[in-house]
Formats: sequence, structure tokens, C-alpha cells
Amino acid sequence: MKVIMRLVIQLVKYISWPAFCGMLIGVIILQYQQLARIGESLENLDQEAFPSTSISFVNSISRASPSVVGITATRFDVESVERASDDQLNLYLEEQDSLGSGVIVSEDGFILTNLHVVDNLFDLFDTEVTLNDGRKTPATVIAWDKTNDLAVLHINIDDLTPIDIGDPEKSQVGDLVFAIGYPRNIGQSVSQGIISAITHNTDSTVSILQTDAAINPGNSGGALIDISGQLIGINSSIFSESGKFEGIGFATPASTAIESMKELIISAIDANSGYLGVITGEALTSESSQLFFGVEGVRGMLVESVDDGGAAKRAGIRPGDVITKVENTQVLKAENILKEIRNKKPGDTIAIEVFRDDKIIKVMTTLGFGEARIIDPQSQN
Repeated sequence: MKVIMRLVIQLVKYISWPAFCGMLIGVIILQYQQLARIGESLENLDQEAFPSTSISFVNSISRASPSVVGITATRFDVESVERASDDQLNLYLEEQDSLGSGVIVSEDGFILTNLHVVDNLFDLFDTEVTLNDGRKTPATVIAWDKTNDLAVLHINIDDLTPIDIGDPEKSQVGDLVFAIGYPRNIGQSVSQGIISAITHNTDSTVSILQTDAAINPGNSGGALIDISGQLIGINSSIFSESGKFEGIGFATPASTAIESMKELIISAIDANSGYLGVITGEALTSESSQLFFGVEGVRGMLVESVDDGGAAKRAGIRPGDVITKVENTQVLKAENILKEIRNKKPGDTIAIEVFRDDKIIKVMTTLGFGEARIIDPQSQN
């Protein structure tokens, strides 16, 4: 009997170890599966709770950034005053660069910016625009709006990308926005913030947008865009006791800026003749034609120089060309060119024939603004 009991005990011991080990392995497998499910749940929770890790606004920024330009304006201010006589004062001017930003709003070369970016004493404007792709061109200030601190510039250049216009009336406090500009001459940069406050006119339209997106020196005149990359405001100013950005910036609503710009452009076109942008030399005679080109039959005006950033240069007219015909008028003297140009408006496209490389070439030329008469709507009231 004792022998049988010992055998039973040994058999139980022999069987219990594998059973215990199997149970232990089972428990470990169950715990591993539970930990895996917990880890998966936590991963899903992180993705739901912190979606910003996968959100990028690169498409919105890349959509708007080609439309934002840098502006360098040479300013002339009074440095000192000297009394030359009892009835004569001499003013000595100081020249300095003013940096700002602007927004391309038309393929025709119109740019919106702040008036204070380009404004200076005696309206002695000397302005250059730098595009996002690195191209630089002179710009003409064609009109301004003092009330809204806006100015309209015009450039003669191809392949422009106008910005998409949004609706600031749909903006709400808390909306995410981006300020694009050229702060402190470091190149184009973007700052992010929200709409902090909205001020309304008496008719409930938006009069000003407040944002905490950084607007630093050089950002004035740049674009305030929404998350779709559409323009909702022109960055204009900051509120600061220190002179530095303190989180309170202001922008003119795009609706106000665009409405003002359209009126300014219409007035500026009406007040100005078209501008070609060439300086011509002598009228070619049989003798000079033979001397310059080896033939006697060339009649026209020899082009001595072409304005940088002007309509003629954009069209491909070069120094050394001979303007032989403008529209249907044969050019025998400078007055023939001036008469045709003065009868046209900025934006009009005309046919100009030039003699170059022993042949006549027709050049379609869209006229621009030259020494534009500056239009201020205040002066028309």
C-alpha cells in the first residue's frame, strides 16, 4: 500500500510541473495580449488627443507666399534747414531706405501695400520690389489712400502670381491666421497666430482685424492669410509701448483694401497716359541709316536707352533698335511716338515695329505707368 502511495505521489509531482508551467505560460501570453491592446489604445488616444503632430500648413503658405513681395523705398526727409537770406531757406535732405512688404493682387502688376511704407517728403518716390523668386524690379507708386493707410504700386514684369482673396467678414475671434512678409530685411518669413479681436463699422462690416501673429518692422503691407491661404487682411501696424512687437497687431480687412484699390486704379489710369519707357536719339536719315546699318531705307528713331522695369524692356525692345512704326503711324520724328503713346492709357497694348538685325520685328507692348500723377481720393472730395 505504501508503495502504491509513493507511486501516486511521484506521478502527481511529475504531472504537476508541466501543468504549472503551462498555466504560467498562459498567464504570460494573456498579459502580453492585454499590454498590446492597451498600447494600441494609448496610440489611438494620442493621435486623437494631439492631432497637431500630423497637421501642416505648408500648402496654405506655399499657395500665398509667391504673391507677397518685399519693398525697398528710398525716403527723403529734411535733415537740416539753413536760412540763406531773409526771404530764402535752404532745405538739406537726408536719404534713407524704408523696408516693407506688399501683396500682388493682379496679373497686370498691381501691388497693395501700406502708404507709410513708401510715403516720404515731397512724394519723391524711388521704390524697388523683390519677388519671392528673387527677381527685383523698379515699381511706380500710382495712387494712395491716406485714410486706410494704403498705396498701390505697379510693376512691369511677367509671370506674376496674384493672391487669392478671402472674406474677412467670415472671420471669427480664435481663427488661425498667418502673417507673411519681409521683416528686418531677412527675407520672406511667416508668423502664426490667431485673430484676437474684430472691430466692426456701424454697418456691421469689419473695420479692423487684430492678431497676435508677429508683425515686426518690414512686415507692414504684407499679407494676413487664413488657413486656406487666402488674403483676409493687409498687415498695417502694432500697438506697443516698447516699440517692439508685444502681441497686438492690426490689419486692414482685405475687403476694404481691395475696394479702395479698385477705385484708386481706375482714377490713376484715367489721370495718366500710357508710358513706354525709352529714350530715343536722332531720327535716321539716308546718311545716318547708311552709316549705322549699311542701308539707306531705314527710317525711325534710334533707341538709346530703355528704362529698367519699364514697358519697353518687358516687351523686349533694346538699345540699338530703331522704332519705325507705332500702331499705324510711321515714325519719322519723336513726336510721332509721343502722339501715339499719349493717346493711350496704362494697360493698353499697342503694336510697335522695330528694325533690328537687318529686319523689321513687330513687338506687342503693354504700356505702363511712368512719372505717374499720384491720386489721393481725399484730394478729389
